[in-house]
Amino acid sequence: MTERVVIAGAGHAGGAAAALLRQLGWKDEIVLVGDEPIPPYQRPPLSKAWLKGEATAESLALRPAAFYPDAHIDMRLSTTVTGIDRTGKTVSLGSGETIHYDFLIIALGARARRLPLPGMDLANVLELRTAADADKLKAALGPNKRLAVVGGGYIGLEAAASARALGAEATIIEREPRVLARVACQILSDFFQDFHRAQGVTIELNAGVQALEGAHGSVTGVRLSDGRVIPCDAALIGVGAVANEELARDAGLTCDGGIVVDLAARTSDPAIFAIGDCTRRPLPLYDRMMRLESVPNALEQAKQAASAICGKPAPAPEVPWFWSDQYDLRLQIAGIPFDATQIVVRGDIASGKFALFHLTADGTVQAVEAVNASTEFMGGRRIVQRRKKLTAAQISDMNVTMQTLAAG
Repeated sequence: MTERVVIAGAGHAGGAAAALLRQLGWKDEIVLVGDEPIPPYQRPPLSKAWLKGEATAESLALRPAAFYPDAHIDMRLSTTVTGIDRTGKTVSLGSGETIHYDFLIIALGARARRLPLPGMDLANVLELRTAADADKLKAALGPNKRLAVVGGGYIGLEAAASARALGAEATIIEREPRVLARVACQILSDFFQDFHRAQGVTIELNAGVQALEGAHGSVTGVRLSDGRVIPCDAALIGVGAVANEELARDAGLTCDGGIVVDLAARTSDPAIFAIGDCTRRPLPLYDRMMRLESVPNALEQAKQAASAICGKPAPAPEVPWFWSDQYDLRLQIAGIPFDATQIVVRGDIASGKFALFHLTADGTVQAVEAVNASTEFMGGRRIVQRRKKLTAAQISDMNVTMQTLAAG
C-alpha cells in the first residue's frame, strides 16, 4: 500500500527533509507545499551576497529545479496548508484541495516580529525573511540612499554592512545598551559596534522608536522616543522572529513558543513531525529545551524526522552552531553559553582574529564565539561536543594548539 509524506513548508528545512527522505530510502509519495513561488533556497545570503549582487537565484537554490521532478517529489508552490485534520489524517490547502497524509512534517519557519507603531504600513518599511523581501530592500539601497535599521541583531548588522558596501548610509537603532544584546556577550558586542562605526555606520543605543514618519505614502524617517527623527529612504525592521506555530496549535498539538518536539522531531501526535525555526526542541548537551533559528538546526531536525519516518537509527545529537558574515568578518559560534561564569579570550581582539571561550564554574566549555578564527571554531565544536573542561591558562596560551586542546 502506498504511503504519503506531506511537508508543510518549502524552506530550507522542508526542502532538506524531502531530499533526505529519498536519500534514506523512502519510496512512496512526497508532497512538498510552499507559499513562495520558487523552490527551496538558502536564506542566509539574502542579507549579504544577494543584497550586494554577488549571488544569483541559481546559486541560492538548495538543489537544481530538475531535482524535484526527477526525485518524484510533488512540489506545490504558491500555496499553503491551512488546516490539519488529525483524525482523518488530512491537510487542507489554500487552493481548497484536501490531501491525505500518513506522515506530516511541519516546516513553517518563523515570521518577522511586527512592531505596534504608527507608520508600519508605509512603503519602504521592510522586513527580511524571504527573497521577495530582499529584492525590495535591494531596490532601496545604493549611493546617496539612507537605510534606518530598527534592531541591532545579526540581520540588522548584516543588512547595514551590505548597505555600506553599496554606498548607502546606514543607521542602526537599538533599544538595548548594546547591539547583539540577546545573542552575544559584551566583548563581542563592543567589537562589532566599533567595527561598524569604523565603516561609517551610525549606531543609536538605548534608543526607543516612537513612530515611523512618511510623506506621500512612503517612509521618510524614524522618530525616536526622545523626539529626534532619523531620516531615511527605507526602514528595515529587524527585532526578532515569531514561530509559525498557529497551524499546529489549532490542530491541538503541544506548543510553547514553538511547536514542542522530541529528539526525533516528533510532535505530541506520533504521525506529525515539526522541524526548523518553528520548533521548540530538546538540546541534550545542555539538558534543556529551546527554539533555535539556524540552518544547521533545520538540517539536523530534517535528518531526525526523515530517519524516524524511514525507520533508520536516530542521528547523533549535534552541537548547535551559527554564523554571520559582515564586511570581511566571519563570525562562527559553536554551542550556547548556558550557565557560563567566565569568558576567556584566545587571540588578539584588536587584530580582528580571536575566539571567546565560555566556561562554567567547573571549567566545562559551553560555547565558543570565533571571529575570523575557523580553527578555533572547529576545535571549539569538538570541545563543546565532548563536554571538555579546560583552564583559562590552557585556552589563552597560543603556543597550545587547538588540536591539543580538542584532543581526548
